[in-house]
Amino acid sequence: MGGGGGEGKQGVVVMEWPNMAKGLILGDGGNPIAQIQAKYKELEDGFKGWLAKQSLPVEAAVVTLTSATQGAAIGALMGTFTNDFASSMPTPPPGSPNFNPEAMASLKQAQALSGGPFVQARNFAVMTGVNAGISCVMKRVRGKEDVQSSMVAAFGSGAIFSLVSGMGGPNPASNAITSGVLFALFQGGLFQLGQKFSTPPAEDVYYVKTRSMLSNLGLQNYEKNFKKGLLTDNTLPLLTDSALRDVKIPPGPRLLILDHIQSDPEFKEKKGSRK
Repeated sequence: MGGGGGEGKQGVVVMEWPNMAKGLILGDGGNPIAQIQAKYKELEDGFKGWLAKQSLPVEAAVVTLTSATQGAAIGALMGTFTNDFASSMPTPPPGSPNFNPEAMASLKQAQALSGGPFVQARNFAVMTGVNAGISCVMKRVRGKEDVQSSMVAAFGSGAIFSLVSGMGGPNPASNAITSGVLFALFQGGLFQLGQKFSTPPAEDVYYVKTRSMLSNLGLQNYEKNFKKGLLTDNTLPLLTDSALRDVKIPPGPRLLILDHIQSDPEFKEKKGSRK
């Protein structure tokens, strides 16, 4: 009997362990990754809400510090990969016959960009911190975030990065301005490119209801047919079988579209008001 009881207990443990493991892995609320993401989003929104209520100096200081910390982490990581390259670069003494001041300046600039973890952490902390701080001030002062604000922030970060990293060479002031201009042009181009891809085409505003209708019917592939025939949202109550046939929509999808329009109260009302 004792052996049977032991086997029974062992069986209970075996049966209960998967449920325990499942509870530890998934938690009470389901997917733990989704829970962590939701918690992080909640904390992030709370931090942004608190930051928006602060004065401009406090907000700029906090944004600069947090961005500089992130930049330092990225720079330190990059520095671990470029450290070997920097140590392998020879540095000729000033008195050697092969010494060239211009080549030496270029060598120092290359070494500045390929320094160790601490050097790159400093460089990236300054660059990202200054950029974020200026962007924060510009956004608060101008009330918007546009390409001009982005370029001003990039100019400031590029100039400071040039001075701190040692890329200035024999003319640090002029090189700082040059670096700032290059940073500004580069970031301005990226900003405009991002705006171009994030903004939908202007014509799409005339096909909002059309897109929604086709998506609900599972016929989103025929949106291009509507655009090719200029069948905008305003023409939906007027659609006929021949009009859909003219834009090369097959019979089956035509029937579904016409049935949807005839049964939709909004389209019925518009069609009735036109009569």
